[in-house]
Amino acid sequence: MALKVAEAAEHAGLPRSVMELLNVRTSQLNGCAYCLDLHVRLAREAGVSGQQLAVLPAWRDAAVFSEVECAALAIAEASTLQSGTAALHQELETARKALTDDQYSCLQWAAVAINAFNRVSILSGYPVRPRAEKAAREPEKSSRE
Repeated sequence: MALKVAEAAEHAGLPRSVMELLNVRTSQLNGCAYCLDLHVRLAREAGVSGQQLAVLPAWRDAAVFSEVECAALAIAEASTLQSGTAALHQELETARKALTDDQYSCLQWAAVAINAFNRVSILSGYPVRPRAEKAAREPEKSSRE
């Protein structure tokens, strides 16, 4: 299924970074540690900035996301939370205007898919194992030292 979603995203002209933002936000909402570990890494590889990842839970209040990224995040939350509030419907209307038909459809499909993967991962107890991190860079010395 993930391959089909990736193909649909490419066909719709959606960058991998947008798809990974949707995956990370959905996984945050569902509390899926395994998918967060995976998709944060993939998001960074796709060009999502550390700042964007840091403020992702507060994306509405951060001016670091494009109109398409905000649309994807609104769809992620709508498909995950399914609260049905007037504010949610307004956000989806705004998202709908920012996207083509193919993009809107693809993002909905992607959100449903990652929600399913999150649930399988959580129920299966997929572990997050420590990964060897790259050696931390030594801090640069200031000219005052």
